[in-house]
Amino acid sequence: MANLKEIRNRISSVKSTMQITSAMKMVSAAKLKKAQDAITAMRPYANKLTELLQSLSATLDADSGSKFADQREVNKVLIVAITSNRGLCGAFNSNIIKQTNNLIDNAYEGKQVDVLTIGKKGNDILSKTNTIIDNRSDVFDALTFDNVAEIAQKLMDLFEDGSYDKIEIVYNKFKNAATQIVMTEQFLPIVPVESEASAQQDYIFEPSKEEIVEGLIPKSLKTQLYKGIRDSFASEHGARMTAMHKATDNAGELRDSLTLTYNKARQAAITNEILEIVGGAEALNN
Repeated sequence: MANLKEIRNRISSVKSTMQITSAMKMVSAAKLKKAQDAITAMRPYANKLTELLQSLSATLDADSGSKFADQREVNKVLIVAITSNRGLCGAFNSNIIKQTNNLIDNAYEGKQVDVLTIGKKGNDILSKTNTIIDNRSDVFDALTFDNVAEIAQKLMDLFEDGSYDKIEIVYNKFKNAATQIVMTEQFLPIVPVESEASAQQDYIFEPSKEEIVEGLIPKSLKTQLYKGIRDSFASEHGARMTAMHKATDNAGELRDSLTLTYNKARQAAITNEILEIVGGAEALNN
């Protein structure tokens, strides 16, 4: 059994860890509220814009469709992996890395697959085994629509000039503080509308459908990427808050266990001292 000094040092260390994890939990909880409000307010707008665009695109002739809806044979694929710049958030980053590698090894086996990373953690791991064309970890320093629009524009340019036949986004969708859902969304080409009913909306278009589509598509794609990054940002803080909550609870259990061990060792030491004193007194009396 460890001596009393070692146990005291371990208890002190665990208490310090508890203070750190508890503080990190509170910080993440505060940031989560702001990030959650932002993504909750944005989702209806982004979803409606995508729905309108898909419905409108479905009514156009193939020859008059947008260049971003061009369905080509898939030989070159770009995956946009959205992770975080910091760790200590449970399986948040590892789930994205796992899904990205799964797409590369299985879904697109035998094809040229490159990765664009958004987040330092994903870049550190994925760069060891994959081709990273760019890392935009800086976007989290100022998460604004304009900064994300630059990345979206680059992706559109890469698809338009034929550098890639398909672009997908992998990110964590925020459900609640304890649950994040790994999502794989097709960014380009634009996903055609799934149901005939949604393509038959009774709209009056002014100007022409073609002009509206050409104007809406870049805005919709930029909004889609911004929503994905916003979702990931909220998920990160939720995952970190949950991870730090569990870490604090585990540290508390370890502290209680060490305290019990310390008390037992201390009691045993006192008992041994008493026995030595009694044994010495008996020896003198004899």
